[in-house]
Amino acid sequence: MKDYGTLSQAINKLKLEEGYEHDFNLQDEQIELKSKNETFGVEEFEVDKVLRFEGMSNPDDNAILYAITTTNNRKGVLVDAYGMYSGQISQKMLDKLDLKDHRDIEES
Repeated sequence: MKDYGTLSQAINKLKLEEGYEHDFNLQDEQIELKSKNETFGVEEFEVDKVLRFEGMSNPDDNAILYAITTTNNRKGVLVDAYGMYSGQISQKMLDKLDLKDHRDIEES
């Protein structure tokens, strides 16, 4: 398992070393790539990696980092604070991003 360090170090490593150059935003039933004015539904992207970060002293520092590739080969990252989006996204999106979805989860 690769050591990604802190959340900001992991974002930098994914972008500079692994080609996940874009920043995605999470919406109700899609992710958005504002820089390209594109959106992708749950069927139009795959989650390649999930990295979980737990704050040492403050539970508010918990975050999940997703490395994502879209069907048109846009590679980028999506950061989700634990529970931040609960109740704000569709069940289909929750299922797509579910940590138990047969994916290796790397904890830093």
